[in-house]
Amino acid sequence: MAKDVKKKKGKAKLKAIRTEMKAASVPKKPHVSPLAPEAFPDLPVIGGLSFASAAAGIKYAGRTDVTLMSVAPGASVAGVFTRSATRAACILDNQAKLRGAQDASAGAAIIVNSGNANAFTGARGLESVRAVTGAVAEAMGLPETRVFSCSTGVIGEPLPHDKIVRAVDKLVGGQDGAGIAAAAKAIMTTDTFPKGASAEIAGDGGQVRIAGIAKGSGMVAPDLATMLVYIFTDAAIAPDLLQRLLSKLVGDTFNAITVDSDTSTSDALFLVATGASDAAPITDLRSKAGRAFNDALRGVMMELAHQVVRDGEGATKFVEVRVTGAASAADARRVASAIANSPLVKTAIAGEDANWGRIVMAVGKSGAKADRDRLTIRFGDIVVAEKGWRSPGYDEAVTSAYMKRDELIIAVDLGLGKAARTMWTCDLTHGYIDINADYRS
Repeated sequence: MAKDVKKKKGKAKLKAIRTEMKAASVPKKPHVSPLAPEAFPDLPVIGGLSFASAAAGIKYAGRTDVTLMSVAPGASVAGVFTRSATRAACILDNQAKLRGAQDASAGAAIIVNSGNANAFTGARGLESVRAVTGAVAEAMGLPETRVFSCSTGVIGEPLPHDKIVRAVDKLVGGQDGAGIAAAAKAIMTTDTFPKGASAEIAGDGGQVRIAGIAKGSGMVAPDLATMLVYIFTDAAIAPDLLQRLLSKLVGDTFNAITVDSDTSTSDALFLVATGASDAAPITDLRSKAGRAFNDALRGVMMELAHQVVRDGEGATKFVEVRVTGAASAADARRVASAIANSPLVKTAIAGEDANWGRIVMAVGKSGAKADRDRLTIRFGDIVVAEKGWRSPGYDEAVTSAYMKRDELIIAVDLGLGKAARTMWTCDLTHGYIDINADYRS
């Protein structure tokens, strides 16, 4: 009898092992953020621009991991980059190239690789940048000063630039004006979906189109984020004006998002104007065409920035943090950042816990001027705290029901002035730990 029981247990255990092995052999459906858009948008083709992507085997065999973006002569290039003190070699190179006057008579190119950040790699890092940009310049007949590069991935590992160099001829020969969707996928790392946005406006004498792509999911905090962003327009606009516009708009878009409070070594945002539109050149941002372009570009940047947060590693909630009534702009930013970056706030959101006391904590720790008795805290339209303590009309059940939404608003009015700041963040779940605990393996 005992032998029969033991035999049955053995068979059951063997069956369980076989079932587990079978399940492991079935490819798992790739995880996609629950906050992702339904589909990648249909982006317009921008005149004077083409793309090509390839698998160079930088980290994984068979994965598309390098992209070349080619721009026709006459284009203006602008850029903003991470302010990290440990910037990657490619960032230092890009900044140096954009400091001087641009030779717009020549074309331009941007080559991007994922899988390796080429950051904290010493003198070898710059050698790798020169090898890659030099190979592109030679293959395309461009001045090396008009070839920019970006790298994203693991920090501290030498970039196998020879693999990228070997892919250059294939990239140059495979250029396609409609290849922007493939490029959006090729620059992804821990992203769960490719990110894109576009806009079209009536210019002076013709239509003006804007199309942008981005990558970013973790190591995301103001001063850009661990993200790469490429925005293209067929508008004609001078480099200095383009740079001024980009630098102005980045503050309330890409520098107003955070996933985990960590600023990357490799952030880069390029804005390229090809001048291929029939519309007259934009020479004054105060003109009707200039204002329309400003608004459209801001919309594209905001949409891409929000998509980065929606793809935050492990994210299940998209959160808007609104701070008003601050004594100064600096104080408004301090409070918004303190709330948006607080692990205690973010984990409460993940647990759908209406723990408004953690908002009180974040305001108090921020270093901003605050007065307990003037503070008002809202979750959506629900006033949860005011005049120094919990609101008399507070209803825990109603507030808890609100916290179950995918998109939340946390609003704080300090009651001290007129300064305001809005930031966007996400919750902090165990998924973030799962992704980052073994990122290199």
